[in-house]
Amino acid sequence: MAASWNYADVWEAVADTQPEALALVQGERRHTWAEMDRRADGVAQWLLSVDVSRQDKVALYLYNSPEYLEGVFGATKISTVPVNTNYRYADDELVYLWDNSDAAAVVFHGSFSERVARVRPRVPRVRGWLWVDDGSGPCPPWATPYEEVAASAPRRTAAPWGRSGDDLVLLYTGGTTGMPKGVMWRQDDVFVRMNTAGFRKYDLERDLGAVCDTLRANGPGMALLPACPLMHGTGSFTAMECLSEGGRVVLLEGRHFDPVELFDTIAREQVNGLVIVGDPFARPMLEALDAQPERWDLSSLLGILSSGAMWSEEVKAGLLRHHPGMLLLDFFSSTEALGMGASISSGASTTKTADFVLGPDVTVLDDNGKAIAPGSEEIGVLAIAGRNPLGYYKDEQKTASTFKSVDGVRYSVPGDYAQVRADGSIHVLGRGSSTINTAGEKVFPEEVEEALKTHRAVGDAVVVGVPDERFGEMVVAVVEPADGQDPGEEELIEYVKSRLAGFKAPRRVRVVPSIGRAPNGKLDYRRHKEEAAAWARTSGEEPAP
Repeated sequence: MAASWNYADVWEAVADTQPEALALVQGERRHTWAEMDRRADGVAQWLLSVDVSRQDKVALYLYNSPEYLEGVFGATKISTVPVNTNYRYADDELVYLWDNSDAAAVVFHGSFSERVARVRPRVPRVRGWLWVDDGSGPCPPWATPYEEVAASAPRRTAAPWGRSGDDLVLLYTGGTTGMPKGVMWRQDDVFVRMNTAGFRKYDLERDLGAVCDTLRANGPGMALLPACPLMHGTGSFTAMECLSEGGRVVLLEGRHFDPVELFDTIAREQVNGLVIVGDPFARPMLEALDAQPERWDLSSLLGILSSGAMWSEEVKAGLLRHHPGMLLLDFFSSTEALGMGASISSGASTTKTADFVLGPDVTVLDDNGKAIAPGSEEIGVLAIAGRNPLGYYKDEQKTASTFKSVDGVRYSVPGDYAQVRADGSIHVLGRGSSTINTAGEKVFPEEVEEALKTHRAVGDAVVVGVPDERFGEMVVAVVEPADGQDPGEEELIEYVKSRLAGFKAPRRVRVVPSIGRAPNGKLDYRRHKEEAAAWARTSGEEPAP
């Protein structure tokens, strides 16, 4: 029988095997595995002191920091559930999230003290507040200082109810419509999914001895730098996998992405793996390298992993010009569906934008739930079987619409549309919820966005559909210019027509200073749709034919 995996069990085994190896690095802060383990014991002991119970929820309202991963470790040690919290949320959104998740405790950075003080009366079920000092002011009287807690446990902390591979990780994902939903992953399932695609793969049929034996034979794992927020799945899951492999997680100190700080850190810390979210991170990186091509020694960097946003072929090629020896690993996944597809680019060749090799257990289904034959032009929805989330927390209707049984097989179907080529590879078109229906034709915004972003004058783009009396919906592009560029509307429309079918080209182009991506690279399509519709009504110009 296969082992049942729990992250606290795995990380404690790593700490026992290599206690002096580095686990967490952020600037001058450097914690060994023994130190991280003991600090997480302190967090676990504090949680027990505020009367948490098995599978109670612990919200992490933190920027990227060692405390984030120690908080995850501490929560899982006593079989409570870590819950991510978007640090860009306003008061009402925080109240919704902590109420919806049934949070019993919140770990927060001092910078958020004023906001937390305002919302505390509205979340009476939160029993404990753990304050992380970031130099922004004193600890509020109603909170407990994190460092006191981290130093409070002389030995391992355990709960009377034990641990299990069935213990949850609850990851809230913010869609472009509606309120965020909490995706429920069993620890055993997410561990197996991540380890199967990891750099150091364990024998999953064995127990923790496989972890210890691998570390003794091979030493510590890789140094991984998640440049994206740990509050989102791409950052948190890859960091958790790195720790599970006995590696060290290196974090940037800045709270806004700075490619210069990134490359300085990679060179100084000899980082092996970098995690980003597509072009929103990769384009500024390429610009920095182009501006100072001789500044950084990137020889330690073996690969860059991306997930969560499109990563264009031209940007991949540009990065590889500066470091042809690394691999670029582009994963097509979502919080609800890990491992739907992957592509690998190297100095020898780059993969086209949105082209992926299907992952194990993945198929493309038509409207009748039947698998689409490779090589057809038919568009279908991506579905992945095997180890998947249990569903959405406290939302049976959303769970039923996303996790479906087809011919006795349970699939996760987040709503991503694709075509299957004759060789079995897929071309991803985009999320069905944002599909534009113009004169009866379906247009997937991501496909048009990627065409626009290959134009020299375009720094970033978002494509939406706005109401139109003649066509039902009109394709409108919102464009953020590249530095020093002034893209013309007609030029961009014709440019897209030269690459895609004419009906997919935008009929209007709105130029804005910034399209305002979130730290995880995602876009607020609803906001852009509303603003573009208002602009189209008042701009007083006829759309392009």
